[in-house]
Amino acid sequence: MTQDTTHASVAPGNLPLEPNAFVGREADVEELIELLSVARVVTLCGAGGIGKSRLAVRVASQVAEEFPEGVWLVELAEAVRGDLIAPRVAAVLGVKPEPSRALADTLVDALGDRRLLLVIDNCESLIEESALFCRTLLTVCPQVRVLTTSREPLRVAGETVWRVPPLSLPRSGGQDLGTSEAVRLFVDRATAASRGFVVTEQNAGDVVGLCEALDGMPLAIELAAALCRVLTVEQINARIRDRFRLLSAGDRTAPARQQTLRATVDWSYQQLKEPERILLRRLAVFTGGWTLDMAEQVCAGNGLWAEDVLGVLCDLVDKSLVLADAEVAGETRYRMLETIREYAAEQLDLSGEEPEFRRRHRDHMIDVAARIHQMIVRRPRPTWPEICPMLVLLDELHSNVWAAVRWSAEADDPENALRLLVLLRWPIIAGGRFTPADEWLDRLLDVEPTELTPRVRGDALALRGQVAFGQGDPDTAQVACTAAVELCRKTGQNGPLSGALAILAWVAIYQRRPERARSLLDEALEAVRTVDDPWHETVIRSMEGTFALSEGRAKESQRSFEAALAIAHELDNHWAAPVALIGLAQVAWLRGDLVEARAHYERALDLLQDITAHWQAITCLSGLGRIALVQGDLATARVRLIESLRLCLGTGQRLGVARRIETLAQLALAEEDDRRAVRLAGASAAIRSAMSGAVLPPGFGARMEELLQPARVRLGEALVAQLWAHGQEMSQEQAVRYALQFDEPSETPLLLGRNPVVAPLTTLTCREWEIAELIARGMSNKAIADDLVISPATAARHVANILAKLGFSSRTQVATWVIEQNRS
Repeated sequence: MTQDTTHASVAPGNLPLEPNAFVGREADVEELIELLSVARVVTLCGAGGIGKSRLAVRVASQVAEEFPEGVWLVELAEAVRGDLIAPRVAAVLGVKPEPSRALADTLVDALGDRRLLLVIDNCESLIEESALFCRTLLTVCPQVRVLTTSREPLRVAGETVWRVPPLSLPRSGGQDLGTSEAVRLFVDRATAASRGFVVTEQNAGDVVGLCEALDGMPLAIELAAALCRVLTVEQINARIRDRFRLLSAGDRTAPARQQTLRATVDWSYQQLKEPERILLRRLAVFTGGWTLDMAEQVCAGNGLWAEDVLGVLCDLVDKSLVLADAEVAGETRYRMLETIREYAAEQLDLSGEEPEFRRRHRDHMIDVAARIHQMIVRRPRPTWPEICPMLVLLDELHSNVWAAVRWSAEADDPENALRLLVLLRWPIIAGGRFTPADEWLDRLLDVEPTELTPRVRGDALALRGQVAFGQGDPDTAQVACTAAVELCRKTGQNGPLSGALAILAWVAIYQRRPERARSLLDEALEAVRTVDDPWHETVIRSMEGTFALSEGRAKESQRSFEAALAIAHELDNHWAAPVALIGLAQVAWLRGDLVEARAHYERALDLLQDITAHWQAITCLSGLGRIALVQGDLATARVRLIESLRLCLGTGQRLGVARRIETLAQLALAEEDDRRAVRLAGASAAIRSAMSGAVLPPGFGARMEELLQPARVRLGEALVAQLWAHGQEMSQEQAVRYALQFDEPSETPLLLGRNPVVAPLTTLTCREWEIAELIARGMSNKAIADDLVISPATAARHVANILAKLGFSSRTQVATWVIEQNRS
């Protein structure tokens, strides 16, 4: 963090000393210094409060020695329309007016061939005057350079416009806070406001959340940091939704329009023409971003013609109130900083137009979803290059979906909210967007049955079950899909019916009811074939493969996955093909062919490059990490597994998080970090046990035993039990943070919790290990009883405990596992 606050120059000029540390923007300053060496006029454009003036002064101070005639700051902050710029520049440079001659001419002559830099601040106050003045300088003063700040470009020939970005925010996951310019600025100013302020593990999340909520806008961050003298960061973050009232006490010496956040945005809004005000406030219905087509469809009418939207939108971009910051699927995506959007939303509410335009926004999102759905299921089948752009666009605009759903729910219109969600069934499922889909489905379905048509309720219940399936929640999946099957049969909806039956088959697999699973899968296939939905058929075929694999029928499993892959290739569907390839990778893993397994995972990942398909990507990354782990490539294993865990966090897949942490525990064991391995294993088991209806997968206990047994040998039973208890006490958030750390934290007392320290439930006792060895030798319960001089009932009870702890369903599995353990 930069600490010097003064920049005295040997060259003449009037640049002010910087009042406090200039934080961040090192790359921006470097780029602008280079730009000033080749451009005559550079304009720093950006919204009010983005830090244009401070950046301009910083850059000017860094290049002062390049201008022997000085660097001169001309401030227009207090100028009003009709003022002239020449007297202000002349006053700064000490140029006196001449009788019977225009001051502008005298000023130009005085500048002549002088090599100096003019910094003209807040040109938006006199935008036309500033443009004319700069054009004159470019024409007759070859050695003069001009650095201006403005909320919109001057639009003169020779001008280079440089958009000032917000300060950088922390990377996903909130890691490496010190690299975030926004966090660095907040910490610097908060420390100045309250000398006792420090970033701790407890308040780090609130610091990050605050900087993100304020879009990295320097003025807003400085105003928020100043509140640390009277509030904690947690309190500030909790109140930031009312940002305009909260951030209302700034620098008394600043211009009035820069003293508070509201004053800054108010001033920009007041300068707009009426069509610009109309469009800006209506654009507040969009969350995250929009396209030109969306703006024309939703915002036109009542004082704003559709054909005028483009021109007005361009004006708002020029005035830095709207950002054109990305190209998505061949279309420009526009967005507003959240501070601007909240202000615009206030204006929309005051105008009385909000209900109409919220409804139009919702209806437009339903239209977009319907087009995507129709494209996926239409005949002739679309090619992937046709589907992909719409999916990419939807991915960029997904927050608009949740905004439309929220408005419908609040407007007591659950039917249309559910229609939108079920139209987006495949993007939600294949994209792994289980959160917040689960919460909204629960809320919208929790209404009186008469408020929803049976068709919509049945379809939505099937989707709820599919989302629960993605989250590893069999209880919720079973309840939802059982109700969905009943309704879909009554209404003749075979598409949702097949999906619900397939999920019930998955539940039966988890419940180890193979006959019921087989029956349900047959019913699901029969239903899906009546609606000609080959994409859904690939899902059911893949589920058949998973079912066969769970029973050890590798050849049958491979045939099912190959059939699914063939259909996916025929459809040219990059959602469906990876599901089948993942299945084939798991079959290859079971056969011990790691080379083929890795090839399938890598091929699946390659197909997913252009789209969001979190579930498949997470599984592929995890699979590649486990293969690297088995092959001893621990560095690659760590990279893949960490990437998989990070991706898993935003999907709401608690079971997925538990699985990733368990695999990282195996990695820690391979790295001979036994303490870390046991803690992570305990944390993984705790996440699973906290899940409602969670079913431990086959062999889970055996995997835990493989982790714990080597640690017990090296650390001792008592210490392993304490480490396990430590891991069990971690929340999911704490467990994830610990799993993502590369270094072991400093040791803390292990008996931390309120609960007594107990051995892991998966731990086999010495007697159970002894009996497991006898099972591996092929001995029956009676033979075991005779050998150990115990009753047959006691032997049977021990065998049942072993099966339960290891997560196996047969003695053969126990025998195979013991033999493998002894071999290793």
